[in-house]
Amino acid sequence: MTAPMYPPPPSDALNTIEHMRDAVFFDEPGRARRVQRFWILLVLSSAIAASGVVGDSTATVIGAMIVAPMMLPIQGTMLATVLGERVNFGRSLFTMIAGAAAAIAIGYLVGLLVVVPQTAATNPQIGERATPDLMSLFGALATGAVASIALVRKDISDTLPGVAIAISLVPPLVVVGVAAESGDYAASIGSLLLFVANVAAILGTGVVVMAFYRVQRWGSFPVGDGAQAKTATGSIRPLATVNRRRSHITIAVLLVLIAIPLTISTYRTVATTMASSDVDSAARSWVDDEDLEVLGIAAEPTGYVVRVTGGDSMPDISSLRSALEADGIDPATVAVEWVPTTRVVVGD
Repeated sequence: MTAPMYPPPPSDALNTIEHMRDAVFFDEPGRARRVQRFWILLVLSSAIAASGVVGDSTATVIGAMIVAPMMLPIQGTMLATVLGERVNFGRSLFTMIAGAAAAIAIGYLVGLLVVVPQTAATNPQIGERATPDLMSLFGALATGAVASIALVRKDISDTLPGVAIAISLVPPLVVVGVAAESGDYAASIGSLLLFVANVAAILGTGVVVMAFYRVQRWGSFPVGDGAQAKTATGSIRPLATVNRRRSHITIAVLLVLIAIPLTISTYRTVATTMASSDVDSAARSWVDDEDLEVLGIAAEPTGYVVRVTGGDSMPDISSLRSALEADGIDPATVAVEWVPTTRVVVGD
């Protein structure tokens, strides 16, 4: 079946429906070539991202973001929802899910090649993707909006490399596999949540942007109930359509569901940061009286660990206990780790 002919956009500054369909759909003509290109870039970008994550190389991970083609099936799913094209909706959704599974598998395989376990505690690349919060969703919403505007407008297409860097799609998927192979399932689930949040943001903002530019009205001629299109032989046959209202509600519900764990994560992060700051303040007041030095404050599942150094013996912690109680902090949640110091004259 040939692609339906759409009316022109209301402005010369906007791309046509045909242009947008050609940009994101795995459709004829040249469908086999598009699919092949997608899988080549996906495999290579996943391998690049995995090496960047394992080697803790931010530059390499950014390179993988630019090469990664995952934005295409996600935007294809969004555009097919707006236009109501069921066939392209199914193709794009399947490609997105299959591509995500492949990236996770590649991350897992790369993890098998690494001797040292790659976890959120030992690898900063994994750690920064293991605990997404509301700011991650907010950034994804803004980036998804830019990506959709670039799809509609002719004069913003040059921003797409920046969009590819800003939106994190393949790296979180690779982290899912790498962390799972190392047994850090919490980081694996967190990274998967980050990817799903990014997908939901792209779909949600895409639908809003398309509604703002009234793209659905451009495409209202060939789609909808009773829509028809010409086949290759010239005959008329109905187009299979997607229920737009149901799809929009599904996307909205997905965004709400994603926002719930992100809100909880944000609350925990803020609470931990504030409590850690209070512990740090009390500890520094304490060490001034004891002639010690604070090496750092570490947050652990059971509480906080204050690492100090100085002195000839384990310092008296009674004044620290009083300072913590004065600040409303339970002393039972705070431990002190004293690191002895030894000075040796090299010439002796």
